[in-house]
Amino acid sequence: MSFLKEIKNLFISNIVYLLIFVIVIINILMEVFFLDYLSAYSHDIFALSILSIFIILEWITVMIFVDLIYKKPIVNLVYNIKKALLTKETINLEKSINPDIDYINKFFLQFLNSFKNIKTDFLKGKEIKWEVELAKDIQEKLLNKKITPPPSLNIIARSKPLWEIWWDSYDVIQSEDNYYIYVWDATWHWVWAWFIMVMVNALISSMTKVFVSWAQILSRTNEVLKPRVKANLLMTLLLVRWNEKEKRLFMTWAWHEHLIIYKDKLRKCFKIKSWWLALWMIKDIWNMIKEQEIKVEENDIIVLYSDWVTDSINSKDISEIKERFGENRLIQAIETSPNAKWKWYKTATSVFNNITIELSKFMWYKHFQVDDITLVTIQYKPKDYDLNNDFSEKISEELITEWNW
Repeated sequence: MSFLKEIKNLFISNIVYLLIFVIVIINILMEVFFLDYLSAYSHDIFALSILSIFIILEWITVMIFVDLIYKKPIVNLVYNIKKALLTKETINLEKSINPDIDYINKFFLQFLNSFKNIKTDFLKGKEIKWEVELAKDIQEKLLNKKITPPPSLNIIARSKPLWEIWWDSYDVIQSEDNYYIYVWDATWHWVWAWFIMVMVNALISSMTKVFVSWAQILSRTNEVLKPRVKANLLMTLLLVRWNEKEKRLFMTWAWHEHLIIYKDKLRKCFKIKSWWLALWMIKDIWNMIKEQEIKVEENDIIVLYSDWVTDSINSKDISEIKERFGENRLIQAIETSPNAKWKWYKTATSVFNNITIELSKFMWYKHFQVDDITLVTIQYKPKDYDLNNDFSEKISEELITEWNW
């Protein structure tokens, strides 16, 4: 409402109040006059009739102004409140000559329109929630499946999403003698990023039936999806291929975290740096990506992870980051993992559990997760490996402060 309209309404309302006051005063004066007159001439029917007419006119006038200034705008407000609650029709509050009522109407109009938007958003939110639940269900069926490791390897893998659905995760795919083990991380956390992630998983699964090398599989996947993916969406991956027949390990990467290998004979971890090129940076990566053999021996441990393992913070407030977990703590957690019972070697379970425990100790009760987190540990099993001498995958509650996969 403009300033001039407010002045106009204020002026009209004051004139109306003045008219009511004048009419009431005139009526009172006339009633007093006629009462005096009737006292002297009580037999005058004409005077009594005139007085009655004035009283009726006074009542009608007051009721009209009350209806115009108060009742009508309030009835209109009640009607629109019901309309906002029960229908999807447009809310329209008529302007009143009473500026005070107009201010009330203006407030309620803003409130009712906001309520309509909230109601619409709520209904849309219910639809989105249903879609997210459906996406979560599909994703769990596709990704959260039971791992079937090759006979020579022990694999422990877990992923913890930030929200209902994952944007980074892991998979193990078998194709004849080859086992393809990998983790990935999408750069954006939206539904379309999740959809692309599922497409990548499906493409890689199908490509393993056609190609052997991770480099070929990744290059072909990139070529197929690059024209169909938004320019600002990237995906990083760290992939290993285990050939069960030859007992050989190969690695391919796409701008992901380091691959860490614990060499049992040296009792020491080594980092293998990831290549700088992520999926969909460019269309043709055939000549830029390669598969590299990693020398492994019995008892060696391979660790794959997503960035929130090393980026975890020991603060409840992301704006007050004191320190990150970092690669050095991760390596220390691997190297200090306990050996299997009555054995001198570590296992995939002992390493996974110790990383979890150290991560919990670092975060203490100040855990703040702002991203998905994935961790995979792989052990080249020794010939004398006995599951009964290994650690339980369930960590004692006495050893962890709060982090649970």
